[in-house]
Amino acid sequence: MRINWDKISIKKLALIVSKELLKNDISAVLVGGACVSIYSRNKYFSLDLDFVSDMPLKELDPVMKTIGFKRTGRYYKRPGCRLFVEFPPPPVSIGHEFPIRKFNKIQTLVLLTSTDCVKDRLAAYYHWNDPESLKQALLVAQAQRVDMKNIENWSQKEGAGEKFERFKTLLYKTRKPGRK
Repeated sequence: MRINWDKISIKKLALIVSKELLKNDISAVLVGGACVSIYSRNKYFSLDLDFVSDMPLKELDPVMKTIGFKRTGRYYKRPGCRLFVEFPPPPVSIGHEFPIRKFNKIQTLVLLTSTDCVKDRLAAYYHWNDPESLKQALLVAQAQRVDMKNIENWSQKEGAGEKFERFKTLLYKTRKPGRK
């Protein structure tokens, strides 16, 4: 199979990386903006893929090299590929909630659930007042079924009840008719 690395999609690259990691008995979870891209059907586009793994970077180097990625600082880059891969330190966490244990799976790819993806984006909005993260949370919640009660309870624990109400109001204003 020939891969056009210059135009590869986030989802396809995530699947390639996860497959290679699994071949080497390395578990990893996709988090961050790449999840937003996948869940929003590319209405948001991230250039990096963040995989959380317990494996040290020096042990990931030879695995990533098999698919043409070399570590430069904290990122893995491949010539001709606009996307890059990062392995932030474990555990998988969202705000003050950790470790996260429930994930979604697409073929070999393990990633945050759509609900946790929304919470992950809202965490940046809640704690750093990042309006772009609020937009990303809305994109995912508009495109996917999410557990609003779970998000509301988590938001209360994060001390962000008012910001959750803003999110909810914006979501219901922008949601397509017939969607709950």
